[in-house]
Amino acid sequence: MAGEPPKTTDGMVLVTDRKKPFSSLSKYGQGFLEHLAGLTMPSELLELITLVDTPGIIENRKQQERGYPFNNVMKWFTDRSDLIFVVFDPTKLDVGLELETLFRLLKGREAQVRIILNKADSVSEQELMRVYGALFWGLQPLINVTEPPRLYIGSFWTKPYQTQPELFLKEEISLLDDINEIVQNRIEKKIAFIRHHAILVRIHALLVDFYHKAFRQHSYLFKNSDSVAADIVSNPEKYKIYQSILAFNVSKYDLPEPHIYEEFFNITALPTYKELTAHCSYFSGCLLDNIERAINSDLPNLLDSVHPQSCKSKQSSCSGVKGNK
Repeated sequence: MAGEPPKTTDGMVLVTDRKKPFSSLSKYGQGFLEHLAGLTMPSELLELITLVDTPGIIENRKQQERGYPFNNVMKWFTDRSDLIFVVFDPTKLDVGLELETLFRLLKGREAQVRIILNKADSVSEQELMRVYGALFWGLQPLINVTEPPRLYIGSFWTKPYQTQPELFLKEEISLLDDINEIVQNRIEKKIAFIRHHAILVRIHALLVDFYHKAFRQHSYLFKNSDSVAADIVSNPEKYKIYQSILAFNVSKYDLPEPHIYEEFFNITALPTYKELTAHCSYFSGCLLDNIERAINSDLPNLLDSVHPQSCKSKQSSCSGVKGNK
């Protein structure tokens, strides 16, 4: 983070500072806050972005040994990230359970992921080719997209390159250009991010309403309501819940897995919910209508209004991030 003078801030202080966006991290407990720290230093780049360095992947120990819910914390940060760098060392290419779990957390965010093969000048050119192939071979089952994430090869520190300086310098400049593009488009991406989450909220509201509608239709006076609810939650395909929602301009690729709603309704029972029309009022309208207006009109209009300002800012506020070796 940007700031003067350079200093390190403990996790407990970070989450209590109202000027910083970390307050909700306190829910992950004291064990996590003891591992959390913030570093501030004077930097023009850090005035525009915040860099987060997460712990390395542990493949030979249990998650519980970390002392805090690592996967939940990682999801908290990835949900708020514009770019996600997954960094590998040429000598440590193991793909295990924790890395698999990480890529499951990144599902739907593949466009934000960049793979970095660091310390690439520590191996010969021939060995680097083998490492490159082995890395993609190991990651291929974890990345379920047609176009794999961009991979950068280099040695990302201030010391001179040991081998292939021209190649690694070009890779570093490409990486910095990637970051620079994110900086320039941060407002547009933030609006798109909000709209994406609004779509997910709409889908969630519709799904819960369809579950509840099926419950109302199949609940009778002399029938056990708990057993009806349990059957609907366990067998949504039997009640055509996921098929019915597609008629409401919902992409099947945006639908969450049914097992997620089994867990969801285990926390708050299906019969306790109200139908969506119960959330409508004469003065405020319906909550679902408000979300749909934001998705289809308000946010696109806001994005249009930002474009001219964004073009100006690209020329004045951010002249580019340059690499130097």
